[in-house]
Amino acid sequence: MMAKILWIGFGGGIGTILRYMVSNIDHRFSQGIFPIGTLMVNITGSLAIGFLWGLCEKINIATGARLFIFIGLLGGYTTFSSFALENLGLLRDGELRAAAVNIVATNFLGLMAVFFGFYTARLVLKAA
Repeated sequence: MMAKILWIGFGGGIGTILRYMVSNIDHRFSQGIFPIGTLMVNITGSLAIGFLWGLCEKINIATGARLFIFIGLLGGYTTFSSFALENLGLLRDGELRAAAVNIVATNFLGLMAVFFGFYTARLVLKAA
């Protein structure tokens, strides 16, 4: 049990640091008006989880590695709690259009990315 927790914690630490680095794009490109950093994290995280899950359907990956990747790394990297909080702030500030764009773009592109990642993994596995 302790080994599982350590795998998750180690992955979560790395994922959290990566999330912080990517989400800082927000202030460089939009001066904090639009949460593009969280959008980028959610889309790239969706792509990664779809691709890796697609690989795991055909490749046996150890339990510790799965915990590290899916719960730790990607769990620390992606977060919809920040997404929800940022949209609350946009709505509270009267930025209805920005909130609507963020909600629709994150959900639609996230779903498209996870499908693309999953099917790309299948193509990669077919070619191997």
